[in-house]
Amino acid sequence: MSAFELVMPKLGESIIEATITRWVKKEGDTVSEDEPMVEIATDKVDSEIPSPVAGVIKQILFKENDVVAVGKVIAVILMGDVVPETSADEPLRADPVAIAAELPDAAIKIIDEEPSPAASRFYSPLVKSIARQEKISIAELETIPGTGKDARLTKDDLLAYLKTRYAVGAGRVDLTSASTPNSAPVISPAEAKLPQATVAIAAGDEIIEMDRMRRLIADHMVGSVRTSPHVTSFIEVDVTNLVRWREKVKDLFLSREGEKLTLTPIFIEAVAQALKEFPNVNASVDGYKIIRRKNINIGMAAALPNGNLIVPVIKNADQKNLLGVTKEVNRLADSARNNKLDHDDIAGGTFTITNLGTFGSLTGTPIINQPQVAILGIGVVKKKPVVIETAEGDMIAVRHMMILSLSYDHRVVDGALGGMFIRRVAEILEKFDLNRSV
Repeated sequence: MSAFELVMPKLGESIIEATITRWVKKEGDTVSEDEPMVEIATDKVDSEIPSPVAGVIKQILFKENDVVAVGKVIAVILMGDVVPETSADEPLRADPVAIAAELPDAAIKIIDEEPSPAASRFYSPLVKSIARQEKISIAELETIPGTGKDARLTKDDLLAYLKTRYAVGAGRVDLTSASTPNSAPVISPAEAKLPQATVAIAAGDEIIEMDRMRRLIADHMVGSVRTSPHVTSFIEVDVTNLVRWREKVKDLFLSREGEKLTLTPIFIEAVAQALKEFPNVNASVDGYKIIRRKNINIGMAAALPNGNLIVPVIKNADQKNLLGVTKEVNRLADSARNNKLDHDDIAGGTFTITNLGTFGSLTGTPIINQPQVAILGIGVVKKKPVVIETAEGDMIAVRHMMILSLSYDHRVVDGALGGMFIRRVAEILEKFDLNRSV
């Protein structure tokens, strides 16, 4: 019989490892071609890996909850006569050069690394690669607090540590031998860890363990607040024209294009236009470098059936017309509701919007989706009396009004830029052409 090595597949842009959450099959089981073998998870979505061949599972190389690099062999399948004959002792697998060609550069360099036997916890290939480049020993890694699952050290944890490390020179500073009287005291990462409040549990209280995704969301939110000094600006917007236009054309749009037209694609269209005019909002921060993104990829926060949140991404939103944006919004929303999103659907976002008005909220202060530098909150659209200017003077009229909120990273987006950007989005929405053709 021939042996086939099943490897951890490429999982999307920038994904170099995944956690094995459940083996659907066990050693000795028969598996058919395309039958699910194992369930895996990244920090973004869950997936199944099907078997590319039919056969019997000879060996499973990783346990559940193990973190495995892309390209690593995870199981061996005996195939019988399914493929051309080869030595039974020589497993058949894809050309490693071809595998490497499909992987991110970082994964190519570190794919064959294993956890150090001296380490008390797992370190991902990416973390170990950074540590090696920065000449950080395993002993030093062990002292750095981690915010990942089971206190794992994430890339962001290590990069934050390096900023502190280099701020005081290579290595740590011994406070007892500091020679500069005016120097600020250096606090180790362990000492700098935020204290946790003691929670008292009373009789009858229900304790609910967070699921994996909720833990990831919690860590991501806490990490974002620690990383970016958040500032939020608000603006009230008169969206009467676009609401009336949508009411006028939505039935025609549905019958002609087969797509339901909501307000979300219109908001995305306006944001994409404003981002082209203010490219410093379509950016990320890397240390003291600002990375201005070429592509405008707008994420839209969506609720999953279990109540958790995910952010599918409309790629190159500025290059799509309203129909194109609408089709993509509807596809991604439907995939999110049915747990059908794949890794590419949620990768590469450069700016995010979140619809706070879905449940009636007037506005809110959303948390930035790292490593982006801003997020737009969309409040509920409500009719209200407002003062409007006319040729005959000021008048009170009933208008469709809403509040936009923009949270931004004050390290690189100042109040002036944040204010101009949100004002521009408001202008685009307020000047919506009531006679626009579908």
